[in-house]
Amino acid sequence: MLLSLRTAVLIASLQVLCTSLPAQAELTGERQIYLLDGQGVEQAIGSLTIAADGDRYGYSIDLDLSQFHDHFLSMKEMKCLQGPELWCYVPYPYANPRSFTTEDLRWLEHDLLFLFKESDTFGARLWNGIYYPLHLDEDGVIRGEARALDLNLLASPPDDPSTPPVGKFDIGDFKLESRWLPDIEIR
Repeated sequence: MLLSLRTAVLIASLQVLCTSLPAQAELTGERQIYLLDGQGVEQAIGSLTIAADGDRYGYSIDLDLSQFHDHFLSMKEMKCLQGPELWCYVPYPYANPRSFTTEDLRWLEHDLLFLFKESDTFGARLWNGIYYPLHLDEDGVIRGEARALDLNLLASPPDDPSTPPVGKFDIGDFKLESRWLPDIEIR
């Protein structure tokens, strides 16, 4: 009787664990990337295609460039969303394995870097970087809330190219209510 009780507890525990984690099939496929303003108004900026790769997920991002406008800022052409401020996409400049796990989405975060530019400023200021720390919800949606990042951190290649260079101590808080697109959702 004791053995069957242990077996039943083990089976019940496994069932709870399996239902609380998103299934691999739910993560794979194409998803849309949305930036949201403070009122929840969405701006679709492209798609994310996810494929299972062992215990990791490989991905590719396809930005919808029709949503972006060309701006020549600080001697560089940038793709920017126009609104109350410019929200410019900053491609990660170094090698990236383009993969993640359900617990570690840092490489994907590095591929979704932006900077903001207020309308009354001249040029791009790399210390106005935007970094979205991402997490995977129980419903399979990838979400993030904007944080401040000095993009000058990426001026030279990382010492270890197998590890994402931006860490939790590199990102800071700022007044989200004063930023145009404080949230990201990938669904």
